[in-house]
Amino acid sequence: MMKFAKYSLPILFLVFIGTSYLFDYASGEQIGGNFWLFFKEMILFLPLMFILIGLFDVWIPREKIEKHIGEDSGWKGTFLVVLMATLQAGPLYGAFPFAYLLWKKGCNIRNIFIYLGAYSTIKVPMLTFEIGFLGLKFSLLRTLLTLPIFIILGFAMEKYLKGKKFEVKQP
Repeated sequence: MMKFAKYSLPILFLVFIGTSYLFDYASGEQIGGNFWLFFKEMILFLPLMFILIGLFDVWIPREKIEKHIGEDSGWKGTFLVVLMATLQAGPLYGAFPFAYLLWKKGCNIRNIFIYLGAYSTIKVPMLTFEIGFLGLKFSLLRTLLTLPIFIILGFAMEKYLKGKKFEVKQP
């Protein structure tokens, strides 16, 4: 009975989608179509992302990460993680495994939060679309407002989490 409870929500979702197509319920069909598009994107994106993260894990030594974006990196480390996040592409769920790898290799927790914030708001591919639709002035203003907020949040999270021990679980 416990195994069914564990999978009951996905099963109910699939039943809802199936009955939506059976009874021609437009909202359910749209939900199913959106789910299928997202699922295909993830299936195509995730294997490549994990290969690249694995190569990064093997090729970049811990000492390099600690030196450039670790505890003693200061503002140079903040600049580097913002630059790294800006130059990357892909959906936001791709940033979390990479952020975990950075943390595992010795990146400062402040820089992890700054990286995630910058990744979610100022990636070059996203900025080009934003400039095309909303204009350069809007994009610059939004970037100049959001980036300092993420930097302040990174420092605040570093202060809040200081002294707390987190285990890196090895698979």
